[in-house]
Amino acid sequence: MRKAIYASDAEEGRAIFARAPVIHVATTSEAGAPILRTFNAVVHEGWLCFHGAPAGEKMEGLGRDAVISADETVASIPSWFLDPMRACPATTYYVSAQARGNIEEIEDVALKAAALDALMRKYQPEGGYTPIRGDDPLYAKAIRGLLVAGLKLDRIACKAKLGQNRRPEERKRVLEHLWRRGTEADVRAIALLVKRFPEIPRPSFLDVGMQCVLEEGELDEAVALLDAAYWLEGVPRDRVREALRRSHALVGARDEEGRLVGIARAVSDGRVAWIYDVMVAERARSEGIGKKLLTLLLDHPAVRDAWEVRLVTRDAMSFYESFGFERVAPRADRVAMTRSSFRRSTPHSPERAREAPWAYPSPRPSPSAR
Repeated sequence: MRKAIYASDAEEGRAIFARAPVIHVATTSEAGAPILRTFNAVVHEGWLCFHGAPAGEKMEGLGRDAVISADETVASIPSWFLDPMRACPATTYYVSAQARGNIEEIEDVALKAAALDALMRKYQPEGGYTPIRGDDPLYAKAIRGLLVAGLKLDRIACKAKLGQNRRPEERKRVLEHLWRRGTEADVRAIALLVKRFPEIPRPSFLDVGMQCVLEEGELDEAVALLDAAYWLEGVPRDRVREALRRSHALVGARDEEGRLVGIARAVSDGRVAWIYDVMVAERARSEGIGKKLLTLLLDHPAVRDAWEVRLVTRDAMSFYESFGFERVAPRADRVAMTRSSFRRSTPHSPERAREAPWAYPSPRPSPSAR
């Protein structure tokens, strides 16, 4: 579908290529036969670079026009998200990028080595190797024996098919259903759609300024917010950051200027969920942000179906009691609290959607089921 509403800019296309675990290269052989191959690749100095042996079919496209593509699935949207009765082909929300141009061999030793080093950093970010340099005897022979090719990223087309053809209320309905279906990909899809299309009416579970996920690039803000947390005194910032990154649920709140003013997180094994690091910036307290954060966190797909939710606090017992938590195992300096879930997971189905489009309540588990 060649609709302008799906078009995106070249910068997003470059970002898609940079993130892509693999790219797909379509070109032709010397005899004119089509060639379609998959490569590991990296964006470096305006090039999309990949490597291989000097001989072989993979490199038959050298010097010829090519189309290179990469794509990311955002979410699968079944028909009953939008119509509980009528069948229609399922929709996939996705972003994709295509680059056109001539595949060239990179012969400059320094650029060739830098491209190989960039490939290593992308696919082995944990390190564990000596950086690749063209003048390093460790790599000089290997660099000479490898073919590094690339395509200049001058002609990029980017497409983002994310439900732009739907009415505002339909798009809001999609967000509600994604939240109730609740896979990790669904939660990230909601965050992307809300950020990209602020004109979409806010779903019922997500107040203005609230985020259902914090992305990798936002973690440093969250770490800085937690600098004032008494319970993290003496914990290195990199350990705090890693704990945030590994959380099963990490929600946030931003003020009107876009500053992060609150976070809360949880980890869960599906049966028991633990809440940690509920924090609101001092300047934003008494605005109800803590209540919104905890409401969102308790309804998060990673938390809401746990049979029990636990936490430990030193001075916020009454706040958590207002959410149904009860005090257990009091200690001299802190109080453990627990909250039994009032529902268990219920399989989502079109029939269930007809009964209750936005929520799937289920009975509280009996003691014998725990």
